[in-house]
Amino acid sequence: MTAARTAARTAAAPRRRAVAGWTAIGAALLVVGAVAAAIGGIAQMPAAGLLDPQSATPDGGRALARILEGHGVAVTVARDRAAAEDAVTSASTLVLTDTAPLSDEALAAVTGTAADVVLLEPRSRDLRLLLARSGPAGIGEGAAPPGCGLAEAVRAGEVSPGTVFRAVGDAVGCYPSGDGHGLLVLETGDRRIAALDATALLTNELLARDGNAALGVNLLGRRSHVVWYLPALQDSDLATAPTVGELTPDWVTPAIALLAGAALAAAVWRGRRFGPLVAETLPVSVRAGETTVGRAQLYARAGDAGHAADQLRIAALDRLARLVGLGPAASAREVSDAVAVHLSADPGAVAGVLLDAVPRTDRELVDLAARLRDLEDALASKSDAIVTGTLRPERNTP
Repeated sequence: MTAARTAARTAAAPRRRAVAGWTAIGAALLVVGAVAAAIGGIAQMPAAGLLDPQSATPDGGRALARILEGHGVAVTVARDRAAAEDAVTSASTLVLTDTAPLSDEALAAVTGTAADVVLLEPRSRDLRLLLARSGPAGIGEGAAPPGCGLAEAVRAGEVSPGTVFRAVGDAVGCYPSGDGHGLLVLETGDRRIAALDATALLTNELLARDGNAALGVNLLGRRSHVVWYLPALQDSDLATAPTVGELTPDWVTPAIALLAGAALAAAVWRGRRFGPLVAETLPVSVRAGETTVGRAQLYARAGDAGHAADQLRIAALDRLARLVGLGPAASAREVSDAVAVHLSADPGAVAGVLLDAVPRTDRELVDLAARLRDLEDALASKSDAIVTGTLRPERNTP
């Protein structure tokens, strides 16, 4: 019965490891998928707090908004498209952060009524639609002078632009750096549209450098009212591609569910039911002597004297442990020491026979077997003498 339970535990261990391994792989795939989806979503949405006029973080724009208010400019913060359209008038300056959520039509509609427009994070689409098909031209190369006749830039002086842009048509470029300009301005009558990389100039952390603060106040404070619009994802009116579910016929989903249910039922019906092993009677009885002879012939054919010695030692240790009164949990070293104590023999010599000696040839293996037998005979004889009373165990005298 103990052997059956041991065999059941031995067989169940690899199965548990396999189940745990597949579970870990599935969990890892789910985590990787969730992280990839989160990263993909983050790449498509505006950075939270960036150039927010109410944010005091290093990337926020609260410092510039407070300076504008100190100069008598009213700042209205709009966090959705409807609020921005309601707040913008023909006398307002519309300040736009990342316009990714807006379609071309929505961008044109929200900027159409403003007197001035300032793009703080201009995209290629914004430059194409609002600044005469201008476009990005790379990254600036350090501090740059105004390099243009725009009064606001001349008063501000030198700045260090981040992204620079290529001026096309009637658009005027200021702050030449690298292959482009750090500021683009397009004036149509009394209306002005300006674009600059405010993330490198007008954030709370960078506003005090060079002429950044002056440039920001001059551009955004041209009118007495500023509508600072931060487009949100819910403002998007972009058409989304149809999903796989929308493209497939209506009967596909029920069919897949039916096939999955059938597969599950088949797996339950025909699958192996894992559980404890059950001991069954072998169809053929094999005598122990035949098994022993067969193993001995295999060891002899392989010439593995060391392995054969190990098998002899294992059996001898089991018998010796019973003779000295040790349980099955006793280690080989404990059995060897106990045998040496019972026989009053040298522990090193006994350990050499039971543990250490490694036979290399058949002759050495035969000698080891003889010594094991002699050791068992000596211990058995002494145990019999103690039982019959002809030999008393040694005791320490007080």
